[in-house]
Amino acid sequence: MRDFKVAVIGAGPAGVYVSDILLRQIEAKRDALGLGENATAYIDLFEKLPVPFGLVRYGVAPDHPAIKYIIGALEKTLNNPQIRLLADVEFGRDIYLDDIRARYDAVIFATGAIDDRPLTIPGSDAKDVYGAAKFVEWYDGYPTASPHWPLEARTVAVLGGGNVAMDVSRLLARYPQDLLHTDIPNNVYDGLEANKAEDIHVFVRRDVTHAKFSVQELRELETLPGVEIVTYDDDFAPETLTQEHLAQASEDKLTRQMVDELLAVREMSVKMMAEHVDFEGNPARRRFYLHFNANPVEIITSDDGHVQAVRIEKTTTTPQGAMSGTGEFSDIPVQAVYHAIGYKPAEVAGIPYDEAAYTLDNQGGRIAGMPFVYVTGWAKRGPVGLIGSTKSDALETVENILEDWAHSAEHGRVATQTELDIVQLLEERGVKPLDYAAWQKVDAYERAMGARVEREHIKVIDENQLRSIARGE
Repeated sequence: MRDFKVAVIGAGPAGVYVSDILLRQIEAKRDALGLGENATAYIDLFEKLPVPFGLVRYGVAPDHPAIKYIIGALEKTLNNPQIRLLADVEFGRDIYLDDIRARYDAVIFATGAIDDRPLTIPGSDAKDVYGAAKFVEWYDGYPTASPHWPLEARTVAVLGGGNVAMDVSRLLARYPQDLLHTDIPNNVYDGLEANKAEDIHVFVRRDVTHAKFSVQELRELETLPGVEIVTYDDDFAPETLTQEHLAQASEDKLTRQMVDELLAVREMSVKMMAEHVDFEGNPARRRFYLHFNANPVEIITSDDGHVQAVRIEKTTTTPQGAMSGTGEFSDIPVQAVYHAIGYKPAEVAGIPYDEAAYTLDNQGGRIAGMPFVYVTGWAKRGPVGLIGSTKSDALETVENILEDWAHSAEHGRVATQTELDIVQLLEERGVKPLDYAAWQKVDAYERAMGARVEREHIKVIDENQLRSIARGE
């Protein structure tokens, strides 16, 4: 019997992990599943951008270089001869579901999430209100992002209590010279150099024990040069942060670690506020305000539509996380608002979408009503969890794929045109895919550019330049 042919749409961590795990699980379970002793799979990994790695390359803040080392592990997977990278090929534009299902025994969508969930409070459509996703695209050099970002506001509000909110606010507070050890694009360095922000306010709707920051994010906050951290007595008072809240938080190890780190931030900030200094005792030129139990309910604008303030309602939070408003409001003057309230996985042409869950409609990775069509990553479970969570997520999808293959009449070999190479079809449509060797050319170029100025590498942001480098032009 012939080998399996699999298409994976999206070459970010989710797509690469699911490809690697599928090959490994076939090797480990072929006998138990009755797939035959020679059963294996060949995977075509499609990516709409000219380069792979999605979230790791274009969704991780540049001052998180340790996370970007994940690219090294992903590259080892892409170097597998059973996996073929086909970058610069967009599903729904260059290829379609019928093209793929005719040529592949299974298709797995790993399309991630690049859109913001909508902010629905009054004033959210005002000028100077930005979704975090677009700002992240700018500072990470996403190929279709604008090369310029307006950083004129001196006082900025960031709405959200998770890691993206922390990334956005930290980048607004950072001085660009502290990022020269990273892959920050040159245009982003220049933009941050001109940043006029002096006060960054982060508003978290619930209490300290129900924030969603990681410990690593908080530790990076603690070491921001030239930045004073401002906290508020009420947020850490015994009547707000009760023993019941702390006991509930202690039931989850990661939550307790996060709370302990926030308490360390509070202790540091008391000294900082007394002396107006940063973590090293140097004069602070910027201030980073952490507000808890603070629910943004309205963005107040001027007659010409610009942001003037954020209206905040003070809230209370039970130890179990139930939030309620107190009816006590205050207006915080700001000139720009960034909302980081979650990502929304994009809809995919021809694939059912669950509007309530913000995912492709699926059960355990199986797309509803579509045999041998699957999903993994954020498009499957929603934009929650860290990059490492994608591995366990992919394993569930792979287990269901193998089960379906083992119980199908053809043992999963269902494609009717496997002898036809998708590359030939793409060429007929004027599409020239970029392979793993093309990515290696881009990587070598970026590292060479960095070496000229004693940096590890400098990211190329123009998509046409990426294509030119990848093709050796």
